[in-house]
Amino acid sequence: MSGTSTPVSRSGRSTPLHLRDIVHEVVRHYRHEKDSEAHRIFRQSAGHKPKTASGLLPQTVNPDEETIPGIEHPGSTGVIYCSDRAMANGFSYASSHEWANLGQGAPEVGQLPDAPPRPTSIPLPEDSLEYAPTTGVKALREAVATLYNQQYRQGKLSQYTYENVCIVPGGRAGLSRVAAVIGDVYCSYQVPDYTAYDQVLSAFKRLVPVPTALDENNKYGLDVNQIKRDIRTQGLEVIIASNPRNPTGQVIKGQELKELVDTCRDASATLILDEFYSWYNYEDDPELGKSISSAEYIDNVNHDAVVIVNGLTKNWRLPGWRVCWVLGPKNLITALSQSGSFLDGGANHPLQLAAVPLLDPDRVHQEKVALQKHFKHKRDHVLKRLEELGLKVAVPPVATFYIWLNLEHLPAPLNNGLTFFEELLKEKTIVIPGIFFDINPAHRRNLFHSPCHHFVRLSFGPPLEDLDKGLDAIGRVLRKAKKEGGHAFGHSYKKSIDGGHQLDKFV
Repeated sequence: MSGTSTPVSRSGRSTPLHLRDIVHEVVRHYRHEKDSEAHRIFRQSAGHKPKTASGLLPQTVNPDEETIPGIEHPGSTGVIYCSDRAMANGFSYASSHEWANLGQGAPEVGQLPDAPPRPTSIPLPEDSLEYAPTTGVKALREAVATLYNQQYRQGKLSQYTYENVCIVPGGRAGLSRVAAVIGDVYCSYQVPDYTAYDQVLSAFKRLVPVPTALDENNKYGLDVNQIKRDIRTQGLEVIIASNPRNPTGQVIKGQELKELVDTCRDASATLILDEFYSWYNYEDDPELGKSISSAEYIDNVNHDAVVIVNGLTKNWRLPGWRVCWVLGPKNLITALSQSGSFLDGGANHPLQLAAVPLLDPDRVHQEKVALQKHFKHKRDHVLKRLEELGLKVAVPPVATFYIWLNLEHLPAPLNNGLTFFEELLKEKTIVIPGIFFDINPAHRRNLFHSPCHHFVRLSFGPPLEDLDKGLDAIGRVLRKAKKEGGHAFGHSYKKSIDGGHQLDKFV
């Protein structure tokens, strides 16, 4: 393609137009969802259409996916939507080795240097073939309580017992059980945060969502003073947050975390903390093996309204086991047992029994040290390679295994997360567009107005060779942008898995 084109002006005369001007014209047009093929594909997916301004009309759905009257699609989480789009571009789990999956929110599951051996088999005693209690196997509940007391509550009068622990089949199940027993309250959440909170806040209507936008200039830190003001002025009764935080990789700990716990105690507000990444701690410290939990700052485990959700998924690197727990006051655990009886029925019985020895404190310390060494190395490697590609991360992660990457300085349309994601699918690489972390239960916001619109989340959870494969793909896209300009992007996306349909190229 040559470097000039010849459009017709309003006067009818032909005027030479350089390639740079074509790019500027593309930039000028990308102002709204309807101008972007990637955004139109997203909105056509069931459950992702914007709601009316009044919010009174039911959300419309794709007629091809309409099921029966009264059914409303909840919309998929980021990982599910992105996996579906990847499959439309040829991804399958059978051939996943050909792809770089930097989107999946899971750590690598293989053996790490100096870590305890990975479990390779589980016993199946006859009683494990029966249902487990909806609160979980007592032995595992005791092991969880013992571990938290040993790690966070040494010397404290109030100690956890098995009655403070409910075993659940995954973190989402734990959050859903908690949400199901909360009354009509104002619930504070932050943007950006974990994608599943959007579905929880949408599905459980008694939770009235109250958002707070986190500031990059404040390193996406949770502002405890703002929480205090919101409790006082808005009547907040519940606060939900991930800590360490997905997707920004930031964390509150020490005195700041203590102040948050104290604030909720003094204000009689319930604090729900998703602590799944509590071992992924990379801040410079000669003593490896430290982890973070609000359990350290609770005065009385049965009086302080602090609810902790955690499990084997991230820290133990066993996402396929779906064995997690909720930690909190005894009366909460009784309520969670009741909600679990109709929501999920309980966690896998044999895997609960197999999990008990994995919570031995000595084994846990060995796991933590190996994990922190390995994942810190991967984090530093990815940050260095991104910087070499001209993608310097403004707020590097100090926890989790995620990088919150701002694309704003890239040429349009690559400077928004959905288009960047679609272009990487062509290179057999998966990332998660930032809009999925814009917890927006009403679904009314034009996505171009989202504070997360220019971001993607990169996971350095996979093995190093997969990370390099994905970074190589990002490099190819950036070189193409430099060579061909913005007009080479933003179109020709496969719409369905069979590849038989494509959206018309936007002109």
